[in-house]
Parts: sequence; C-alpha cells; structure tokens
Amino acid sequence: MGPARRAAAGAALALAFLTVIPLRVRERADGVGAAAAWFPAVGALVGALAGGIRFASEPLLGAGPAAVLAVAVLVAVTGALHQDGLADCADGLGVRDDRGRRLAVMRDPSVGVFGALALLLWALLVAAALAELPREDALPALVVAGALGRWAAVLHGAGVAPARRAGLGASFRVGRGALAAATLTAVAAALGPAGLGAGAAALAAAAVVTLGVSAWASRTLGGRTGDTLGASVALVEAAVLLVLLGFANAA
Repeated sequence: MGPARRAAAGAALALAFLTVIPLRVRERADGVGAAAAWFPAVGALVGALAGGIRFASEPLLGAGPAAVLAVAVLVAVTGALHQDGLADCADGLGVRDDRGRRLAVMRDPSVGVFGALALLLWALLVAAALAELPREDALPALVVAGALGRWAAVLHGAGVAPARRAGLGASFRVGRGALAAATLTAVAAALGPAGLGAGAAALAAAAVVTLGVSAWASRTLGGRTGDTLGASVALVEAAVLLVLLGFANAA
C-alpha cells in the first residue's frame, strides 16, 4: 500500500472509530492506533459540526438552548463513545478494592452513581461554558476542544502501557510518527483558531489533564484501557472550553 492509500485508510479508520459515520473499513493488524495521526483532525471536524449548530441556532433559540444542542451533537456524532469511558472511569473511582475488582466494575455496561454524576457534571460544565462564550467564539472554541480532546487520547495511548492484554486499550498502539503528526495537527488546530496565548494555554491544559488521567490509570488500573482513553477526551474537552472561556472573559 502506497503512502497516499495508507493515509486515506488511516483517515477513514479514524472517522469510523471516532464517529457514527457508517464507513466500511478494515481495521489494520496494528489496531486502531494506526489511525492515531488523524485523531485531532477528526476531533476538529466534530467540534466544527457542534460549533456550527451553536452558531446557527443562537439567533433563534438563545445562547443557552443553542449550547445544549451543541453538546447533544458532540455526544450524538460520536455515539457517546467518550462519555461512556468517562462514566466507567468514574464508577471505577468509587471502588475501594483491588485492581481486578475496579477493572471488572468498569467493564460492567450499567452506569453507577459515580458514573451518572460524572456525566451530569461534564454536560453541565460544557453547556455552561458554551452558553457563556460569545457566538463568534464558540465555534472556534469547539474546534480547539475537539482537536485537543482527541490529541489527549493519542498522548495517553503513547505514554501509558495497556492494563489488559486484550481490548481497545491494548490495541491502541501509537507509533512515534503518528504521535508527531497528531501533535503537529493539534498545535495547528489550537493556535490557529484561538490565537497564540489562548491556544498555548489550551494546549497546556490538555497536557496537564492528560497527565493526570495517565497517572491515575497507571497507579490504580495498571495502565490504559478503552475507558481511560475515552475519559481523557471528555475531560480535556471540558478543560479546554473552560480555559478559552476564561480568555474570552478577560479580553
């Protein structure tokens, strides 16, 4: 397979994995990590879609309902993939037992109290931030948040060993080339729409939150899982939006 076809296959795999777009792709032998280079670009597209809804609906509905619609789009277009991971990790936080028990609880498809609270707080934070952002700032903010959220998953996958031998966490192997490409895309996606100061702050916030998730996963789970990858995306999205809101209010 030539470079162009390999790049196209990686982009298609990233779209199929990160969104509900019904693309028929064949996962490569090296797993979903083969598409990691494209994660921030796909995240930017998801953010642009949600931001477009926020921008277009505010004149008719007001900032609050438009923000809630944007959050709904973020969840719907990704099939709640990242929110599921956040809820499972929150339920894992509530387990005061050994590592195996915590991992078992996180695999349970039902959502517990901690998971429900985490989802509620995430949705409230994101919706509140989007409602407070000026209309012209919300769309680029969502582009930045979407790109850096998926970059966080790439960083987490590259820096933390898998907790299990099988599953998404184990199959998400990120090579140096993919990490470099994803990082370049994330930096461009942050500095372009947000500007140097706010973009740099958003990048720093994404890195700090990812480091925190990675440290928790390593210490309590023994490594990354599909759920910790998803949680890193959701948490970074919220953190980046809050940082950009702070810059907008200070302007």
